[in-house]
Amino acid sequence: MLEEWQTSWKNGDTGRKIYNIMPSVSLRPTNWIREDVIFFSQHGPFPAYLKRFHLSDSDCCSCGGIGTALHYATECIYTVSWHMRKPAPNFDQEWLKRVTNNLVSRQKICGIIKFIRENRDLFQPP
Repeated sequence: MLEEWQTSWKNGDTGRKIYNIMPSVSLRPTNWIREDVIFFSQHGPFPAYLKRFHLSDSDCCSCGGIGTALHYATECIYTVSWHMRKPAPNFDQEWLKRVTNNLVSRQKICGIIKFIRENRDLFQPP
């Protein structure tokens, strides 16, 4: 059963952002909270996600940057209290893997997602 699940996960079309972080299936729980799932799947209140699904006309954050999860975690002026060091170019996936295993980083992610959710109007594009 695990082999079949792994094959399906490896060859699937969906969940690729999570697959890039967790390429192996496991019966062990991840212990992710809602905010972790939102951040790592990048399915949430992010302008880039909303535009991709035609729920917004713009993928820009109101600060002028492209509103992705990484933007809020590393460079948005509105989330500076929770910023983490930006990954080097082409190392986004390695950065995300490290963040998933770092409790302090996961606490920052939780703060970012809660702040965005509570201040949704602040993040709307101009």
